[in-house]
Amino acid sequence: MMALVLVASGGFFGAIARFSMSNLIKKKYPMRFPIATLVINLLGAFLLGFLIGKGVHQSWQLLLGTGFMGAFTTFSTFKLENIQLHADKKWKILTAYLLISYTFGILLAFLGMKVGGI
Repeated sequence: MMALVLVASGGFFGAIARFSMSNLIKKKYPMRFPIATLVINLLGAFLLGFLIGKGVHQSWQLLLGTGFMGAFTTFSTFKLENIQLHADKKWKILTAYLLISYTFGILLAFLGMKVGGI
């Protein structure tokens, strides 16, 4: 039961953080490129890698990793934006978005782990 409370609590704050950060980025940098989702997902990849690298206790992994980062980052929005770019035939933006997201997402997760101590 405690695991459920930790994940739910982290998810609550992660969703609020994503919503707030996404709106702030979109307001400051209005563009066709989905910069808000990209920044949030890359930051989340780094932070999750950092948590794992630190070897935090399972309770913290549930609260911050599964809960907060799970709600903060957004794979479904990422996929939807890719489909929309494809449907709009925005090939250059789509290609750049995919390459940057996957390449730098993996690299930042790895870097986070290294900075965290692994």
